[in-house]
Amino acid sequence: MRSFCLLLFLFPLFTSAQTRLHATLFGGFANYYGDLQNKPITLDQSSLAIGAGLKYDWTEHIAFRTGFMYGRIGADDKRNKASLQFRNLNFQSKVFEWNVLGEYTLFDLNDKKLSPFAFAGLAIFHFNPYTYDSLGTKYFLKPLSTEGQGLPEYPDRKPYKLTQFSIPFGVGVKFKVTDNVVLGYEFSLRKTFFDYLDDISKNYVDQTALLNGRGPKAVELAYRAGELKGGDPVYPPDGTKRGGEDYKDWYYFSGISLSIGINTQNKIFTRRGKSSVDCPVKVQ
Repeated sequence: MRSFCLLLFLFPLFTSAQTRLHATLFGGFANYYGDLQNKPITLDQSSLAIGAGLKYDWTEHIAFRTGFMYGRIGADDKRNKASLQFRNLNFQSKVFEWNVLGEYTLFDLNDKKLSPFAFAGLAIFHFNPYTYDSLGTKYFLKPLSTEGQGLPEYPDRKPYKLTQFSIPFGVGVKFKVTDNVVLGYEFSLRKTFFDYLDDISKNYVDQTALLNGRGPKAVELAYRAGELKGGDPVYPPDGTKRGGEDYKDWYYFSGISLSIGINTQNKIFTRRGKSSVDCPVKVQ
């Protein structure tokens, strides 16, 4: 009987802890900011993004999240500012991200229906930029070393890695639909520490060195102005500016989030975990 009473006492504690765990879903848009996208924050050239994960409420205001995000990013000089359209470069990439975040909610949703929130953390992501040539054939850009990465003539230009770290941070607002469901909107930026998300960063390299090292397709996709009507077909001299290396690339997500509680409390227990079933009293 004592074991049964102890179980009745401990079970609400376990159940209360379980109600702190939530499954999360995300749906919205992904975009990037770099050499091919001159607007820091925009829906222009954005694509759909989705995500899923788990969230644990440590207190009424502080939570910890982890999850996976998927989005497609890309941009084209044809939609860039006029001074860069002559370059005629473009890229696309799928982005796969795993993140760990801390979240702060301003108001206790047990007392209010609506609250702003903010979050930040760490993430690791994978990308692989590609483009299509004038005939519509797809080519991944990293193996082409369009800026001399890995060529012996440019020992300071190392091949970039397709898996990188970023610092995600953002803000949003959430609305309590029921005791178990919270709907929100969030916007989050990802600060990266490199400049090749779009395969563009520094200068054009020597045409002959690129041709000998990576072949004619690398030369063709490193300089594409000649594909434009009236564009200059002459490959630029070694060292001619191709991108802006002073600023690193960013990517970001914007959309609707949904949080659903997992393993809600048993009805025989109150909200604060106190059992409504008393332990039997031994009769003398």
